[in-house]
Amino acid sequence: MGLFSQATFYTTVNHLRDLPLHGGKEVAFVGRSNAGKSSAINTLANHTRLAFTSKTPGRTQHLNYFSLGDNNFLVDLPGYGYAKVPPDVQQHWEALLSRYLQTREALCGLVVIMDARHPLTPLDERMLEWFSVTGKPVHILLTKSDKLSRQQATLTLRKVKDYLAEYFPFCTVQLFSSLKKQGAEEAEAVIAGWF
Repeated sequence: MGLFSQATFYTTVNHLRDLPLHGGKEVAFVGRSNAGKSSAINTLANHTRLAFTSKTPGRTQHLNYFSLGDNNFLVDLPGYGYAKVPPDVQQHWEALLSRYLQTREALCGLVVIMDARHPLTPLDERMLEWFSVTGKPVHILLTKSDKLSRQQATLTLRKVKDYLAEYFPFCTVQLFSSLKKQGAEEAEAVIAGWF
């Protein structure tokens, strides 16, 4: 039985004042719209429809809480960098995201989802900078790694590791594929260590 196999929907939050007071710990998942965040969550939970996947980027517009049992929670954050939402909605997300990431005491770590074909975009780097002030750990999942050859995937992983070692040494990184169900055990081992 894995850490995420018990995951059940708990609540959804659109304002920081509504964040649940549960006395436990949270791990948040964040990533660019269309990087495969919902698919990664569903793969980890071994569940096809836990987090809502969509062909339309930008569907997650709130903080969605999933209970993992034992007062531990997975928090699915809104995707960032999707242009086709109204500017006021975009600003609300950004304010909600940055305040949550920088001030939430229950948050014990962040999982950042990046498309292995386009890792470390300026928005990804901004997210890492936002979170770095907390001193909390970050684990990066390079999703859709099945779309790269093994050689390309290995090279991408090495480049990202080298970059992180220089600029964001509190981050760890791995390859991940929801389609091939690769990387779930490694990810779960890292995240379980935060709780």
